[in-house]
Amino acid sequence: MKVAIAGAGNVGTAIASDLHDAGHDVLIIEQDAELVTRLRPTLEITWFEGDACEVSTLKRAGLAEADVVVAATGDDEDNLVVSLLAKMEFAVPRVVARVNHPKNQWLFNETWGVDVSVSTPHLLTALVEEAVSVGALVRILQLAHGEDRLVEVTLADDSPAKGVSLSQLDMPRDATIVAVVRDNRVVVPHGDTILYASDEVIALVTEESEGTVKALLVGH
Repeated sequence: MKVAIAGAGNVGTAIASDLHDAGHDVLIIEQDAELVTRLRPTLEITWFEGDACEVSTLKRAGLAEADVVVAATGDDEDNLVVSLLAKMEFAVPRVVARVNHPKNQWLFNETWGVDVSVSTPHLLTALVEEAVSVGALVRILQLAHGEDRLVEVTLADDSPAKGVSLSQLDMPRDATIVAVVRDNRVVVPHGDTILYASDEVIALVTEESEGTVKALLVGH
């Protein structure tokens, strides 16, 4: 898989290193010449010096051949521009964008060419909630332009789903339970899987079905 990353900051280089180690073809686009010169010897990937917000730069960098573009700069405006150009000018199949300021999260959608947006503050909040919340629905990840999301519920003792099999849950058609974590092991869900207190239930839901799923798993 060919991945193009805009921005050679700590986030961009960390992503590049992980993807390179996983065997992917990685390109970083960075306009700071000194930064490129300093980092090039530390990371054996393809480097391209230039402004990723310019169509000409992206064309010369070969963005049309990318399978995924990651807009990982420290500036939300730049990330939105990179995402829009990647999708509209180069028809990149998958565009992932970093959200630096949570107040800008609402902008990172399909209108700007973003397939998946990642907000570090929101992720940290979700991880904290996941770690300490029992009997509460926690959003883990937004998918499909924010319309679909992964949610997690650690079932409380008074959960209406306790002792109920998945086939009896009457889940909405646009929602599904994708995994159950029990005693630090993943249980692949089937219709006859029975839920117990302390189970971590991970579900894929839509905006419309989230409330129903919450009622089924949390109750109140």
